Amino acid sequence: MALLSPRVPRLPLAAHSACAGVGSLLCCGRVAASAARCQVTASGSVAAGSSSSSELEAIRWGSAKLQGAREEMEDEVVLRPDSLLHGFSFAAVLDGHAGFSTVQFLRDELFKECAAALDGGAVLNTKNLEAITDSIRRAFATMDANLSTWLQQMDKEDDSGATATALFLRNDVLVVSHIGDSCLQVISRGGRPQSLTNFHRPYGNNKTSLEEVKRIRAAGGWIRDGRVCGDISVSRAFGDIRFKTRKNEMLVKGVKEGRWTEKFVSRIKFKGDLIISSPDVSLVELGPDAEFVLVATDGLWDYIKSTEAVAFVRDQLCQHGDVQVCSLSLLK
Repeated sequence: MALLSPRVPRLPLAAHSACAGVGSLLCCGRVAASAARCQVTASGSVAAGSSSSSELEAIRWGSAKLQGAREEMEDEVVLRPDSLLHGFSFAAVLDGHAGFSTVQFLRDELFKECAAALDGGAVLNTKNLEAITDSIRRAFATMDANLSTWLQQMDKEDDSGATATALFLRNDVLVVSHIGDSCLQVISRGGRPQSLTNFHRPYGNNKTSLEEVKRIRAAGGWIRDGRVCGDISVSRAFGDIRFKTRKNEMLVKGVKEGRWTEKFVSRIKFKGDLIISSPDVSLVELGPDAEFVLVATDGLWDYIKSTEAVAFVRDQLCQHGDVQVCSLSLLK
């Protein structure tokens, strides 16, 4: 979580839940005199950062995780607040599935690959969206190729994958890169949530989903019950090598398991990867109305609306200004 606005309006604190509404907040003196930028994960994680108005470069970060019903914790938050990328901090929210291996690899390698592709932050400093997008997409592609090689060298078959939202944050600008459908990023502008990411899903009638379905079919895949090859309900992710380097092995396995017939498989001609790791990248100038940014996996958004989350965060930050405590509280 990171506060962006140096001032938050002083309003009476509601006696009921912090999620009750935007008007339910109280500004303490130390909060009114601070600026912050905030990032949170859920169903697994929360990350946050803040800085005083006299020290805008020093963004403070905190993190928290909460495991749900799964046997293994598959979500992770990566924070590099002192990454020295020309003043940019780095944070990433990773939402794994079918195991932790992919998240583990990304946790250790994603920042390094992005930093190298961005020339140590020099590309970010240009604020040239085309150049930034090209660099980050190149980093994600290299990351996924290295990950695929690593997964194929495992002693046993590993079908793990992960969606991801990575951000580069400075006091005047935010760069967001995103793949998948699990991490929603919201920026609070005067208490009003503005969504910054689109879900990459093989179902739905929105423009992004229709484009994903078209791409998958052009690559030789198919959609069944809103899932790629009747299997996975996300269309962009790291890992998931059965839809990339092991597509033919997936078909053979499907025949053995009775999921499809040999006649059906004989008609399949793959022309590309069905699941891809190419991110959407956006650049947001942070004006005086930008208060904080919130990033969370679907474990949070399954239980709270973005408007409620923004109201809760504003309330918490106005009470005590501690982004770490706020992050922890949001997951309780």
